[in-house]
Amino acid sequence: MNPSTAQARVIVDELVRNTVSHVVLCPGSRNAPLSIALYDAAASGRLKLHVRIDERGAAFLALGIAARTGRPAAVVCTSGTAAANFHPAVLEADRAGVPLIVLTADRPPELRSAGASQVINQYELYGDAVRYFDELAVAERRAGQNSYWRSQICRAWNAAYGEWRCGPVHLNIPFREPLVPDLDDHGEWYESLEGRPDGERWTELPDFGALPSFVVPSARHGLVIACDTGAQAASEWAEQHGWPVVSETGGLGLSGATAMSSGAWLLGVEEFISRHRPEQVLCLGRPTVFRQVQKVLSDPEVEVLLVRPDSDWPAPAHNVRQVGQWFAEPTKPADPEWLASWQRADAAASQAVATALAAEPWPSGVRVATELVDALPDGALLVVGSSNPTRDVALAGRLRPDVLVHRNRGVAGIDGTVSTAIGAATVHRAPSYALLGDLTFLHDASGLLTGPAEQLPDLTIVVLNDDGGGIFSLLEQGAPEHSASFERVFGTPHGADLGALCAGYRVPHVVAETVEEFRAALQPAPGLRVVEVRVDRAQHRNLHARLKSAVAEAVGTV
Repeated sequence: MNPSTAQARVIVDELVRNTVSHVVLCPGSRNAPLSIALYDAAASGRLKLHVRIDERGAAFLALGIAARTGRPAAVVCTSGTAAANFHPAVLEADRAGVPLIVLTADRPPELRSAGASQVINQYELYGDAVRYFDELAVAERRAGQNSYWRSQICRAWNAAYGEWRCGPVHLNIPFREPLVPDLDDHGEWYESLEGRPDGERWTELPDFGALPSFVVPSARHGLVIACDTGAQAASEWAEQHGWPVVSETGGLGLSGATAMSSGAWLLGVEEFISRHRPEQVLCLGRPTVFRQVQKVLSDPEVEVLLVRPDSDWPAPAHNVRQVGQWFAEPTKPADPEWLASWQRADAAASQAVATALAAEPWPSGVRVATELVDALPDGALLVVGSSNPTRDVALAGRLRPDVLVHRNRGVAGIDGTVSTAIGAATVHRAPSYALLGDLTFLHDASGLLTGPAEQLPDLTIVVLNDDGGGIFSLLEQGAPEHSASFERVFGTPHGADLGALCAGYRVPHVVAETVEEFRAALQPAPGLRVVEVRVDRAQHRNLHARLKSAVAEAVGTV
């Protein structure tokens, strides 16, 4: 048995022993030892192997799997620019706290300075975005290798999952030729290549985080804000203690009598907030979507208590009072009239939005999000793209505690969202849906490409196609005084034929022109499919202004 084959087999075996059950593989030459070892492990039922030809999409596929399962997933590639294409997903995994094990094959040292093909500097390629980096020594024909290889896999798994906060890790693995097994690849090695008995990992690790730190609320007028995590836990705590709770995903994941489905609207009404300024805000996670959330957290008269599982906490005004991993019992009882006032405002705002939307022509982003959320089956997964979709879903104002939501809000980019959705849907046991903008969809269109041997999830991708960057219509760039430059450098119309693109990937596609067609297209169905809704983005700004005005008028006397 040659050294590269031995090393690859041991690495894959120890990954399985460390509970890694999903590996995404990109084809290449230098990673051939790992590719063959992974194929053999998958063929014997020890892990599930997913093969993709696009490294960027492959890494996001692994991220989606890891985010949905909460367990480390691995992604493997060859050397050179292949490894560089993992970088966006590594950055997202870092900021979102997703356990990702990145294995990059490399040339051995003697080839790196010799002008060899597909060579870049892969040493600490992802910088401080990874929790742990190591470059394994080139495999050699000597004793002591088995324990070294297994130990390093355990170190990587521990850093990705077992310590203070989940995140990505990177092992760079240089392989010398031969890169494929010998004709007699069962020949003697210098030591046993077996792992621990009974399938145990090489190094058992302690239960990190068993004693979390707590924040201690102490206000009678408090508000809970759930951001990128914890909507269910926030709902339970808020209902138990009488605090209103809002979420950056609107009503998705929220439940109970204290859940404010129109919270994103209420926080944006200055007159309302001036009368309902909380003494304390208990914030779970990192806010990334709404400026009105950032504004409340930046208010010098509001004390911020942050539940965050690591030391990199968000502080818009650098005024966070407490940071902890969980929340304790409050030291004071909540004011029941405070909650009742928020509940009245929430009911008024919800009715105002529903009435205003009913008077608007079909389609609009908020209306599409509303119809989609209403149509989701119990237990469905909804992957929401950045930019307008994540806002539209929150502004739809629908309480759906039974829906699981995933958003790539670590760095809030549009990279790899199709692949992330496919990865998350692959391991979700109920029907899955995604709501994406057209640019997000086009940016990762290659994520639709799956070989005939690959597993296809039951995933409906809804594309809100406004032919460009509709989000900018709602920002400063979309103001009338910037109309001369807007279309060329912000609107960026593309005129792409999404139906023809989907046909090229053999993915079913339909355009829903009426609300009835859209509802019919959302019925659960097997396999991967795309539902396109075409929207005029010129209407975004005025529509949001009308809805905000309706909410402000409705809650004006509350």
